[in-house]
Amino acid sequence: MKAMLSVAVGGPETLELTELPDPTPGKGELLIRVRAAGVNFPDTLMIRDLYQMKPPRPFAPGGEVAGEVLALGDGAQGFAVGDRVLALTGHGGFATHLTLKAATAVKIPDGMPYEDAACFIFTYGTSHHALKDRAGLKAGESLLILGAAGGVGAAAIELGKAAGAKVIAAASSEEKAEFCRRIGADEALIYPRELDRDAQKALSGEIKRLAGGEGVNVVYDAVGGDYAEPALRAMAWQGRYLVVGFPAGIPKIPLNLTLLKGCQIVGVFWGASVFRDPQGHAENMSDLFRLYGEGRIKPQINARFPLEEVPQALTLMQDRKVMGKVVITME
Repeated sequence: MKAMLSVAVGGPETLELTELPDPTPGKGELLIRVRAAGVNFPDTLMIRDLYQMKPPRPFAPGGEVAGEVLALGDGAQGFAVGDRVLALTGHGGFATHLTLKAATAVKIPDGMPYEDAACFIFTYGTSHHALKDRAGLKAGESLLILGAAGGVGAAAIELGKAAGAKVIAAASSEEKAEFCRRIGADEALIYPRELDRDAQKALSGEIKRLAGGEGVNVVYDAVGGDYAEPALRAMAWQGRYLVVGFPAGIPKIPLNLTLLKGCQIVGVFWGASVFRDPQGHAENMSDLFRLYGEGRIKPQINARFPLEEVPQALTLMQDRKVMGKVVITME
C-alpha cells in the first residue's frame, strides 16, 4: 500500500509518500481499499499539531474516505467483501488501504459515486447537525453563513434551502459569492479580508439589510475572528449563533449582546455528537441520503488530486482558496 505520511510537525511540504505493508483487519475491523478521500480544514491543522486530535507519528492525515471492503476481521458484522462504504476515520485516509472499526462504516447508496461519498459525511454531517439539532432552523427563517464558499458552508447553503430558509451567503470574493448564488443562496455579500471598526459596522448593517426585518435568525459561523461580532450584532431577537470553526482566529464576544438580543451562542462539535448520540447520527445520515437521492444536495467538488499531490491539495485548503470540496482519488 501507499500512504502520504506526516513524519514531522509542519505544513504540507513535510508530508512524505511512503510504501507500507498492506494492513490486516483486527477484531471487529474492516480492511478498505480507499477509492477517494475528502480533504478538510482539520487535516491542515492536524499535521501542525494544532488540532484537538494528535495521532502519534508517522500518520496519514485524511479524515473521511470512501471505498470497498476487501476483508473482514473476526467479529465484524453487517458487511461483506465488495460492499461500498464511506467512513469517518479521523486520520489515515490519505492512503490506498486502511483498517477501521466496522461500526464506523456506512454503506453507500447504489447511485452515489465514490468521489461524492468521500466528500459527503464530514461537511453535510456537520451542517445538518448544526442547522437541525443545534439551531432548530425553521422554514421562513433567515440564515447567514460566514465562509459560505467552503465545504461546510456550501453544504449549509444547500441544507438551509432544503429546510425552507432564506439563505444569505457571506464570502471573501465576488468569485466565491457567485459560486454561492449558483448553488442556491438567495443573497450573497462580500466581506473584506481585514476588518476595522468602521468595516465591522458596515458589515453588520449589510447583513441586517439583506435579512430584512430586525436581523438574521441563525448565524452559521465557520470563520470566527473579527467577523463574529458584526454578525452577532446583526441577529434578530432570540436568534441562534452557531460556533462552527475559527480559521480567522478565536473571537472575543461582548456577552452583553446576547442579553440585548435574547439570543443563544451555540457550540457545534459534530464529531463528539456522533459518538455521544449514535442514534441521532444514524437518523441524520438517513435524512442526508434521502436528500441526496432527491437531488436536493450534492457535494460541490472544486478540485481533484491524486495521492501524490496531497500537499498541493492541503495548500489550497489552508490558503482558503477552496470553493466547495477537494477530493483525493486513488486511481
